[in-house]
Amino acid sequence: MTDRMRPRRSNLAVPGSSTKMLEKAKGLQADQIFMDIEDAVAPLAKPDARKNIVAALNEGGYEDKIRTVRVNDWTTQWTYADVVEVVGGAGANLDCIMLPKAQTADQVVALDLLMTQVEKSNGLEVGRIGIEVQIENALGLINIDAIAAASPRVEAIIFGPADFMASINMKSLVVGEQPPGYDVGDAYHYILMRILMAARAYDKQAIDGPYLAIKDVEGYRRVAGRSAALGFDGKWVLHPGQLDAANEVFSPRQDDYDQAELILDAYDYATSAAGGAKGAVMLGDEMIDEASRKMALVVVAKGRAAGMARTKAFTAPASSDAATSAPAPAGA
Repeated sequence: MTDRMRPRRSNLAVPGSSTKMLEKAKGLQADQIFMDIEDAVAPLAKPDARKNIVAALNEGGYEDKIRTVRVNDWTTQWTYADVVEVVGGAGANLDCIMLPKAQTADQVVALDLLMTQVEKSNGLEVGRIGIEVQIENALGLINIDAIAAASPRVEAIIFGPADFMASINMKSLVVGEQPPGYDVGDAYHYILMRILMAARAYDKQAIDGPYLAIKDVEGYRRVAGRSAALGFDGKWVLHPGQLDAANEVFSPRQDDYDQAELILDAYDYATSAAGGAKGAVMLGDEMIDEASRKMALVVVAKGRAAGMARTKAFTAPASSDAATSAPAPAGA
């Protein structure tokens, strides 16, 4: 089925109505691009956007990225045609379909069923194309556990802040307007954590939504840092100027990655017969155990997905309980 661990640090939005932007996206350092037929495309332009997207996917050039298409939501008249034309026309060169404004598990099941029928009708591998779901209203958040578990195709759960704010009548508080001592990030904390808990409970990735002030890169970095600290896997990018910040914020620091790799090596050695079958061992000044291994696995998975290379190699201790590290040889 789908590969839920592929990197989604930076998720670049590209309107399907712009052939120029579809072409430009090929050379940008985004982990994922999503070609949009929904909010970024006017109703009259949607049929041509589908054709542009099919042509772009089949032409290629995006193979180093996750190739996603955001269709329109099930409350519109466009969803069926979006899926049939895009999956039927370019399914072999497509990785995911993004479903916006997901409100119930039934909507995910319906999308899965339609995708399966289109795959079978076009001789495509059934189930290879994943699903990403956007949570953009109160009902979607209430039903998020069922949505996450609705289909084995689901790879990621995405927060859509603008539509969510509108759905619950949240006032748009910007810098300079919030009450004294109020952090606008506080308003999103429950929503972000609820999405994160569902994602982790059902083995999905959690993706933060867009930062609309595209010229404010430091603001983007700050907001991305908040969701990364919570445990999110990536964030949307609306402008190429935000890409470097996203890729940096959602990648481990080199020192942290190296340490996590060393912890895995040291723990594997310590629990082996050669290492004395210990349940805990010292790695330098740090005691590591099974809990340490689990935390290290998270960091290592993100680092490896981001293509990071370790700079330190594990050295088994000669006669003590303390494991050591050394510079990694080339290619380690």
